[in-house]
Amino acid sequence: MTRFCSQCGTSLLKKIPRGDDRERQTCPACGHIHYDNPRLVAGCLITHKGKVQLVRRAIDPERGRWTLPAGYMETGETVEQAAVREAWEEARARVISQGLYMVYCLPQFNEVYMIIRGELTGFHVGDAGFESSNVGLFEETEIPWDELAFSALVTPALQTLYADRRKGCYPVRSVELSGLAKYEN
Repeated sequence: MTRFCSQCGTSLLKKIPRGDDRERQTCPACGHIHYDNPRLVAGCLITHKGKVQLVRRAIDPERGRWTLPAGYMETGETVEQAAVREAWEEARARVISQGLYMVYCLPQFNEVYMIIRGELTGFHVGDAGFESSNVGLFEETEIPWDELAFSALVTPALQTLYADRRKGCYPVRSVELSGLAKYEN
């Protein structure tokens, strides 16, 4: 939580600003309101010839477990740009975006996860990025289901992908995940 005003350096106070409906960190000196907005995470569900690409995490949390390449968006990025960047950073994967696929709202953690589908156009086999120790392409029957990181998000995303693949239709979905532990398995 921000303690000092980024405009003038004064200690902030919690109060409900005029015309608002909730407490905000507000500067009593200059009146600047400091909003605490959700962090945005972009991820890429990468496919290639019927397989899904996953990365094994080399960092905490969930070190050693498999997941989708994902991370916080940077200022100035679109969701697709961030997801494509994360695919490169974590899996050394070059992907073409197939558009937004899933939105997970986690209000208890102040985060919104946006997953795009991406088609793999090339990657360096065995060449993982700094945050990954391994990269793999998996058939549905080969997915290491018991070794998935962030399973409350990754497991349903993969299951939904396979169900949609059988139907030949990939609608965008929005899911609210309430009441789960931060890194639930």
